[in-house]
Amino acid sequence: MSAPWHAEHWARLQARRQREALAHALLLCGPRGLGKREFLRRFVRGLLCQRSSEGEACGACRSCALFDAGTHPDYVSLSFGLRKDGVQRSEIVVDQIRELSARLATASQFGGWQIASIDPADAMNAAAANALLKTLEEPASQTMLILVADEPWRMPATIRSRCQRIDFQLPAAEAALDWLQQAGVRDAEAILVAAGGNPGLARAWSEEGALAWRQEVRKDLAALAAGRGDAMEIGKRWLDGATEQRLWFAVQAVADEMRARATLQASPLASALDIEGLGTWCDAANRAREALRGPLRGDLLLLELLGRWR
Repeated sequence: MSAPWHAEHWARLQARRQREALAHALLLCGPRGLGKREFLRRFVRGLLCQRSSEGEACGACRSCALFDAGTHPDYVSLSFGLRKDGVQRSEIVVDQIRELSARLATASQFGGWQIASIDPADAMNAAAANALLKTLEEPASQTMLILVADEPWRMPATIRSRCQRIDFQLPAAEAALDWLQQAGVRDAEAILVAAGGNPGLARAWSEEGALAWRQEVRKDLAALAAGRGDAMEIGKRWLDGATEQRLWFAVQAVADEMRARATLQASPLASALDIEGLGTWCDAANRAREALRGPLRGDLLLLELLGRWR
């Protein structure tokens, strides 16, 4: 089911295609969960198709068969590679970009577009980004580079400025709710609120049972505030593979606490922190979400954060 919030971006790209005015570099960016990667696949598949109609692939030609099998000679997808010891890298490195640039310099085997995607483009290290810049400044004929980034601000401005930017933004609540209901998502309204209005995340979290985590997080914070909970035990539970979601729900809960204080309503978490302290804790929780993606020990990060809450 195509997401309705893709329609405007799709129409604009297809109009440029009809005028033969497609950019040599696109940047698909916006929050995770809005279908950027599904959009990428649909667009590239249609661009390479030998019998496409209004940008949509026919699904039956040789090009479509090769693309669906992941063996199309005119499309390459670049992501995290492996180190020499076989461990997956956490960044995209310069050697990968150099190989990609060499690939784009070759002629198309089907006589059409030569396309490459980099996902996540915001994971390129500085050397890789610098190497990519030359390819962006001197694109070969009939080549297209498509960058996908959840956090485009991590990329150098020199890279971003050389791409046609396509921003995927949160749709209106009514449209998002209608899409979730059509997809058969139970408790659609509640899970959409939990996901901050992001329908893609809401759908994924619904399948994972995230509403139960949201309620559990609120109970944990209330217990810690009352002096009943154990920060170490709670931290271990939060590290069970859904840590980022739990921290997201914790920030939501504390934001609700701040709103209750501001409107003189009952305090749902009964925290002893004042308004400034609650805001500082939210900032720390967001920094912890970021830090968990790196090499730091998650248990120590959470223990410190939960200890500050108590």
